[in-house]
Amino acid sequence: MLLDKLINYLKLDKQEFLFQFNSHPNYPSALAFSDTLNFMGVRNDAYELDKEYWDELPEEFIAIVDNSFSLVKKTGAQYSIYSDKSKTLNKEDLHKKSTDFVLLFEKDKVEQKTVTSYKPFIYAIFAVVLVYSLLNQAWYEAVFNILSLAGVYISLEIFNQKFGNTSVVIGSICGDTAGKQTVNSCNKIIHQDKTSILGLKFSDFSLIYFIGITVLGLFFPATSFIVKGFTFASVIAIGYSLYIQGFVEKTFCRVCLLIISVLVAQLVIGLFLFENIHFDIKTSLLSLILWIGSFSLVLYLNNTLGEKENLQKSNAKNLRFKRNYDLFKRELLENEKISFTNTETFSVGNQDARLRISIVSNPYCGFCKDAHKIVENLLSKYPNDISVQMRFNYSPDPQNEKFTNLISDFMYTYKNKPTQEFLHLVESWFETRDEDKIRQKTGNASNNEDLTPLVEMSVENKSAGLNFTPIMLINGYQFPDKYDREDIYYFIDELTEDEEI
Repeated sequence: MLLDKLINYLKLDKQEFLFQFNSHPNYPSALAFSDTLNFMGVRNDAYELDKEYWDELPEEFIAIVDNSFSLVKKTGAQYSIYSDKSKTLNKEDLHKKSTDFVLLFEKDKVEQKTVTSYKPFIYAIFAVVLVYSLLNQAWYEAVFNILSLAGVYISLEIFNQKFGNTSVVIGSICGDTAGKQTVNSCNKIIHQDKTSILGLKFSDFSLIYFIGITVLGLFFPATSFIVKGFTFASVIAIGYSLYIQGFVEKTFCRVCLLIISVLVAQLVIGLFLFENIHFDIKTSLLSLILWIGSFSLVLYLNNTLGEKENLQKSNAKNLRFKRNYDLFKRELLENEKISFTNTETFSVGNQDARLRISIVSNPYCGFCKDAHKIVENLLSKYPNDISVQMRFNYSPDPQNEKFTNLISDFMYTYKNKPTQEFLHLVESWFETRDEDKIRQKTGNASNNEDLTPLVEMSVENKSAGLNFTPIMLINGYQFPDKYDREDIYYFIDELTEDEEI
């Protein structure tokens, strides 16, 4: 299922979204789609709504159009549709091509993940080759190198598509907004290529060829004889490609024809403009090493990315099992329920919420920082649906005055200042681990806070065997050991609605 335009419009991390969507236990249902959007920071509610009421919907909503989840944006009397491609429909066509499913959403302000991309590095290499060719070589040699760069770029885009990456360039060449027949033609030729040599497809050899030709082109005119020979050899590849397209598949691929055009242009330049420099054994050996290196590089990338893709698919299938709420609930309820009498100290969130999360921690515990970050995120996302109690393990110790002062600052802020300031103070502590800065933020000049409730809470923790930190409990049930604490994000919606829990 392609959702490129929708994902781009919502400014989501595509790889993360598709991974979370594919690993949902109910994939590819509307529930899986809705849960994934929630996880990515796009809060939403799904409805089955008759078309006669669609005029009352907001200007932007998500619907199932042509059997694909699509963002629908009303622009006057027309509707812009974003899914695997962009298109515009009138009201009648939209109603005809859509189901009654609608999803209303509101995008939260979430921190976007930064993904390292190789493209700036590739573009930098292209720029160096281009500048060098224009400044130091004859015009026809520079044109030859520009054609080689074009071949590398197109071949690289095709190579990336093998591993689930969508190319806007390839999509536009193949007719992304045109009829389906054109798109299918490119897919039929590129993605269903039956050629396989050590796992490499015919299109992969195009990338190997253009990488080699580009490097050799930097050493004109010394390499003219070798390059000229390879341009003649490319006639075989051109003939084979045209035969496959015209007689085997009986359809023509635009991007393949573009590569053929590049090869033909280079053949003409090599035939009529390159000098007939004699064969040189050293240059030939260096060229052979270059081709072996190019072949090895593409083979390595192909195998590495292929293994990564297989691992992601396997991981997604495993996570569908792990993220099954019924299994999680069973594991959760297998633990003995712990009932606390002190549930008010350091308690934040909606005190009337059905879902109560307790976190047993220690301010000096290194692993507690991440656990507190999780509950803070949950409080931020679900302020009306959950309450959280921070159950710090504390025992009075005259020799540990810093600990007592820190807990006293927490208690002073909790009692006398807004809840948000208390949460910021705890967050600041785990970030800085500086007692003096906490005292400055608090403004607590004395240490006269009554810490008896905290001492009693610590005794309750120890009596329940909650000595190690951090420990998270959900309505008194200890979070299952078989799950990572971060997995609570996947179950929080079901937990807030589960009356049994």
